[in-house]
Amino acid sequence: MEAESPCAASDLAVARRELLSGNHRELDPVGLRQTWLDLHESWLIDKADEIGIADASGFAIVGVGGLGRRELLPYSDLDVLLLHDGKPADILRPVADRLWYPLWDANIRLDHSVRTVSEALTIANSDLMAALGMLEARHIAGDQQLSFALIDGVRRQWRNGIRSRMGELVEMTYARWRRCGRIAQRAEPDLKLGRGGLRESMLRWLSPSSSTGTVSATRTCRRVRWTVRIAPCWMCAPNCTGCRAADATTCWPSSPTRSAPRWVSVTDSIWRAHCRVLAAPSVTTPKPGCGLRRMHCRGAASRPWCGGQSGDRSTRVSSSMPAKSCSPATPNPNTIPAWCSVMAALADTGLPIGAATLSRLAASVPDLPTPWPQEALDDLLVVLSAGPTTVATIEALDRTGLWGRLLPEWEPIRDLPPRDVAHKWTVDRHVVETAVHAAPLATRVARPDLLALGALLHDIGKGRGTDHSVLGAELVIPVCTRLGLSPPDVRTLSKLVRHHLLLPITATRRDLNDPKTIEAVSEALGGDPQLLEVLHALSEADSKATGPGVWSDWKASLVDDLVRRCRMVMAGESLPQAEPTAPHYLSLAADHGVHVEISPRDGERIDAVIVAPDERGLVSKAAAVLALNSLRVHSASVNVHQGVAITEFVVSPLFGSPPAAELVRQQFVGALNGDVDVLGMLQKRDSDAASLVSARAGDVQAGVPVTRTAAPPRILWLDTAAPAKLILEVRAMDRAGRDAGALEGAGAGIVWAKVNTFGSTAADVFCVTVPAELDARAAVEQHLLEVLGASVDVVVDEPVGD
Repeated sequence: MEAESPCAASDLAVARRELLSGNHRELDPVGLRQTWLDLHESWLIDKADEIGIADASGFAIVGVGGLGRRELLPYSDLDVLLLHDGKPADILRPVADRLWYPLWDANIRLDHSVRTVSEALTIANSDLMAALGMLEARHIAGDQQLSFALIDGVRRQWRNGIRSRMGELVEMTYARWRRCGRIAQRAEPDLKLGRGGLRESMLRWLSPSSSTGTVSATRTCRRVRWTVRIAPCWMCAPNCTGCRAADATTCWPSSPTRSAPRWVSVTDSIWRAHCRVLAAPSVTTPKPGCGLRRMHCRGAASRPWCGGQSGDRSTRVSSSMPAKSCSPATPNPNTIPAWCSVMAALADTGLPIGAATLSRLAASVPDLPTPWPQEALDDLLVVLSAGPTTVATIEALDRTGLWGRLLPEWEPIRDLPPRDVAHKWTVDRHVVETAVHAAPLATRVARPDLLALGALLHDIGKGRGTDHSVLGAELVIPVCTRLGLSPPDVRTLSKLVRHHLLLPITATRRDLNDPKTIEAVSEALGGDPQLLEVLHALSEADSKATGPGVWSDWKASLVDDLVRRCRMVMAGESLPQAEPTAPHYLSLAADHGVHVEISPRDGERIDAVIVAPDERGLVSKAAAVLALNSLRVHSASVNVHQGVAITEFVVSPLFGSPPAAELVRQQFVGALNGDVDVLGMLQKRDSDAASLVSARAGDVQAGVPVTRTAAPPRILWLDTAAPAKLILEVRAMDRAGRDAGALEGAGAGIVWAKVNTFGSTAADVFCVTVPAELDARAAVEQHLLEVLGASVDVVVDEPVGD
């Protein structure tokens, strides 16, 4: 029946694919959205005419959600409500089937329902989400009286019942915020459901007290949000549903177009505009629940807050507030610390501040002198050490221009999207989050002021196209001098910024048993134990602020070990010698057999020790066996004793309990004898999983597409002073046993390895020995290229940049 229909849904599906194919680059995001809406709305109108849904027919097609708002987007559901006037089932079912089934058969995602007006109003009265959706209802086709009865009824019902439902609305909003987070300054925000997103704009529109200016500003916010949300769909066609501004250039097809550079630039501009628009309401908008309090406690809520003990920071703020008549042209020296006191009070109390107050401060209070008064520096340190309230305080000041007056160097990192996919926040928000995570560590260091300032300034050199650690160390000198720090403290902070990545990189890339590694770190820090102490805390705070999983127990143990050894060197003590192989394992090696032991460590980590006669490929086969048993390898070390390899792995189970040691031994023996191709089994498992995902994705062609965009693999050769040893890092998609197999195929012997996994990306560091007759790097690179692919970047001792 559908094939013979004059308005077949298959034609709609073809038109959808054509519109997203990339052949309509003349359309901007707004034009694409309107064309997309017209395409679906025209089909619904034609289909309604075909199946007899006309005016006075007793049927109506009503659009809700994005369709109702005229904001329908690619890859979103088609929200349609079929209204009827109480038709019996034998009449209702054929009409509904002829409307829904063609869309289902064409794999067009549909959120549908069939209701009478009274049924719809009953559901709206009991289900808050349904009520919000129906408030956006719009007549599409059919009986207009039915549609208007629903639209008028649900709005009247909302106005009459909102007072009693406000508590439910507030709780639902808080739950959504907790689930989706805040979208301002996020690297990958949820523009629809996140705090400050489209849901908030919709609720503002529903407020009967919204002024014309508020509605106009809300519409501007929505335009920016929708442009940011639809631009990736327009540029990437079906390849992805979201786009980080830093990766906009990867969305373009390989063939150059004249308009591509312009749109890449526009995308970055849209990103920054979206960050500003999304953050702006946070300065002036009260938290959810404020309206509810005003309803029940109108008198109390209208009085200004004036709490605090006499002489505390809050009281000092109100007494030092500039008068309305104060002008920038005639600064009052007595008000120099005023805005810093306001800043500190905001962080101290966590209370919001009105936009008018901040605007008065920005317009009337003069800039601070150079160097800053000690009171101003103290207030800044209060803000940085306040913990969670630091974020809202700095954001409020930044959006009104006050923060930029304190730190002019802030401008290049403001709303700057991160280059590293591991980062959760924009660069400016990341450094503020670093200060938040550093606050609980203040008692671990002798100089918490240096820790707080280091957290704020450690990435100040980003966004300028060079190594941000080197440039940041230079920028910190004038900044800290302006703040009024002493010359020794300025030098310490400059070193702190210069080496803020030193500890985690060294701990995860180098052999901590090598005395030269420890000496190099100690020398870089000038033998200063106080700097080491602050740097240790900053490394932890920086990693925690980067994103989930970046700071793990395993990484913490490596950094702790490095810091402990550096302290010993700085104190003139002898370093501990590398721990020899345990006598127990030496006794196991005496019979030249195969032994496997699995024992728990601290936390979720497990020691897996495999003892077997040394042969080429042993490490890769052992790693593959562990991977087939759902064990993730974190590190490995190999010692050879009288022809027997003793391989010690630190692993953790992906899920469940670890396998029995005897089972692992049986599988490993089979791999050594050639009875089981464990590397081939791993490869087949990965390919089967990818094929399964592709098959499932094909069932819903118009839904959210599956992406497999991966950064190109990279090989980094790291300097090492150890003779006859090479250290390299391989960054690629995580595949167990692959890199070790390639190294062993090149004739390299693995001395030790450290594995760091971030999501689906692995950064594996290997220390290898290569026979003297081979061109070491060439042989290793050749075998790695074979398994990683041709498009591999090879870098020699890459400096750490942005």
